[in-house]
Amino acid sequence: MSGISLMILLIVCLVVVMLCAGIIHGMFTLNKYQLKRKAQFGDKNATLVFALHAVRYQLMAVLVVFNIIATTIVVVLLESSMSNALLAIVASTALILVFGELIPIIYIKKHVLSIAGGLYPILHHLMLWTSPVTRPLGRVFEQWAGNDTQIFYTKEELMKIFDGQKLSENSDVAADEARMIHKVLAFGEKKIRDVMTPRRMAKIVSRDDVLSPTLLNDLHSSGHSRFPVVMASGGFDFVGTLYIRDVTLTKKATSVAEIMSRDILYAHEEKSLDFALRTFLKTKHHMLVIVNNFEEFVGILSLEDILEEIIGKEIVDEFDAHDDLRAVAASLAEAEAKKHHRSTKKPTTS
Repeated sequence: MSGISLMILLIVCLVVVMLCAGIIHGMFTLNKYQLKRKAQFGDKNATLVFALHAVRYQLMAVLVVFNIIATTIVVVLLESSMSNALLAIVASTALILVFGELIPIIYIKKHVLSIAGGLYPILHHLMLWTSPVTRPLGRVFEQWAGNDTQIFYTKEELMKIFDGQKLSENSDVAADEARMIHKVLAFGEKKIRDVMTPRRMAKIVSRDDVLSPTLLNDLHSSGHSRFPVVMASGGFDFVGTLYIRDVTLTKKATSVAEIMSRDILYAHEEKSLDFALRTFLKTKHHMLVIVNNFEEFVGILSLEDILEEIIGKEIVDEFDAHDDLRAVAASLAEAEAKKHHRSTKKPTTS
């Protein structure tokens, strides 16, 4: 055999090794549900590869056999064409590493859908011709692998998956749905203090307050539907909850004390939002008074606050004066700190 023929045979064998290894790696990273969805959207490669994915263990057996044959031929060709045995071993190892591992993992694995789809006729016929051997061998591989359909993803991986779905032209995941998925996955890591209405922005009423038109207007303007009630104005001795629905339904009451509910629930600011949500569902009370380590009142949390965190948007109605009360509270605190700093700053003497 001439040198040119040997070189052509060597290149062909290396390409076979590369394709076999890459398709094996890539085929087992594909998700059959994603393939099915792409096929339904008219992706021809996905339609073909979906059929291969269903018999991937038999396909694996075919590719493993041809990979072994091609690798053996590469080694034999190099040993026969080189006088130095050590050099032949080094060259064989280098070529197999590049064409059997690096290129398949770096390139072919990522483009397995188009590559396997383009090679579908060849792969399909190879499976038919070798089925007496590769079909039982594929069953053995499947038994060894066990149930590989149960795949677990981390939260970060799930977020990346849905980000990819959102960016894909064929995706049926809307931007709002992807945003909500992100919020739900991060829900368990959020603390009450992250989403509560801060104390300086919380609307509090006194049990002795008169239900005057001015107070009713203030309650409506706050945008909330329930308000913590204190014993006396200026203090934080909570004695109950005032519901806006009770205010609008009553016609005889003249003070908050007459229609307020006596129930009041507390929660620590470091508790999780999951804890708060379970508390709301269990007690059917949709407002918590939030305290810190010193049992100081630091804010309130409502069911609306949790819903806003899940959907990723502020629930703003016609009565809300501000879109983001936490941002307003932070701005006011910063302004007060600057004012305090200016008032305490000593004048310079000349």
